[in-house]
Amino acid sequence: MISPLLPLTSLLLGVAFLLLGSGLLNTLLAVRGGVEGFDSQTLGLLGSMYFVGFLAGTVVGPQLIRQVGHIRAFAFFTAANACVVLLHELLPVAWVWALLRLITGMAMVGLYTTIESWLNSYAAPQQRTQIFAVYMAVNLGALAVAQQFLHWSTPDGHVLFAIAALSVCAAVMPVAATRLTQPTLDNARHLPWRALYDKTPVAFLASLLGGLAQGAFWGLGAVWADRSGMDASGIAWFMSLAIVGGALFQWPIGRLTAHVDRGQVITVVSLLAAALALLLLGADGASGTVLLVGFVYGGLAFAIYPMAVARMMDRLQPDEVLSGSGSLLLVHGIGAAIGPLIAGSAMDIFGPDALPVWFAIVEVGLGLVAWVLARRWPADVDHQTAFVPMVRTASTAFELLDPEHETRP
Repeated sequence: MISPLLPLTSLLLGVAFLLLGSGLLNTLLAVRGGVEGFDSQTLGLLGSMYFVGFLAGTVVGPQLIRQVGHIRAFAFFTAANACVVLLHELLPVAWVWALLRLITGMAMVGLYTTIESWLNSYAAPQQRTQIFAVYMAVNLGALAVAQQFLHWSTPDGHVLFAIAALSVCAAVMPVAATRLTQPTLDNARHLPWRALYDKTPVAFLASLLGGLAQGAFWGLGAVWADRSGMDASGIAWFMSLAIVGGALFQWPIGRLTAHVDRGQVITVVSLLAAALALLLLGADGASGTVLLVGFVYGGLAFAIYPMAVARMMDRLQPDEVLSGSGSLLLVHGIGAAIGPLIAGSAMDIFGPDALPVWFAIVEVGLGLVAWVLARRWPADVDHQTAFVPMVRTASTAFELLDPEHETRP
């Protein structure tokens, strides 16, 4: 029997190459920015600009895909991404890098939308969960492996930028060679934020506050590691282990939410993540303890957004899930765009320890808010939807989880 994933191998391979390049670039810029003399506030701005571009790309990307088709759009976004990678090295100027990160965010959401709409069109109802799980595993696996390229050369040279650009370029080859028919891209729909908050306030605030912390992690995690005395190898292992923890912990946490109200689980996970973040204070180099704490912290913090999505699906009607998911992703993106700005400014004033303190403040706030709001709503354990491990990509990924997707024309 032929695996349902076999026809989609070229798409998943393209995703792997793409995220190897973009995952390496994200960490490389944090370290290279320090070499170029950028302060923490500037590096936080770079992280924010990526997410601003990501939000803008949710509008621009689908329009281009509809005009030129999936293969040409993928080639266009990939070429833009590769050019931007090399321009970072050629033009190490803060405002130029900010513009390049904006373009990168727009290109990445266009690439995610292209791939995910393709996966949606070829996913039979009984295969959707399997395909989504493999897609998420490829995402997190490629991001974790990408960090290890830092072992290959020093951040102040050309080699790592070349590797990132080559990986991004390689992504276009398996996709361009696919024989899959190009799908039709549906128009995005969004549930009004007020309605989303009224129906599921815990999910709304978990998505927003989780974005404040996660945006700061992606934008400044490597900066914190660098300024806490870690060398390139230590930074690579710290980032990789946090990402691997983020992938592995979602399964036991998801199983826990099958037996406990998700509002309560979000409270506990958030408070534990805050405690772990505080253990990173005063870190001096990549000791085994610091790496272990980073692994567990990533495992807890990365689970907050998937739990927010699951909580949203518990509270919305089936025909509202897809539009609610798109709105929740935008809320998360806004938090992710704001988080690096605030945390970067704090690191400039108080030093690198301001980042784990920022994590702790946001996650304690989320834990308390989730606890208060969860007490106002009846427990929904008996009718909770299945928890699905995930990472933030584009809104088209949610179509694989949309219970009404197959019934709509």
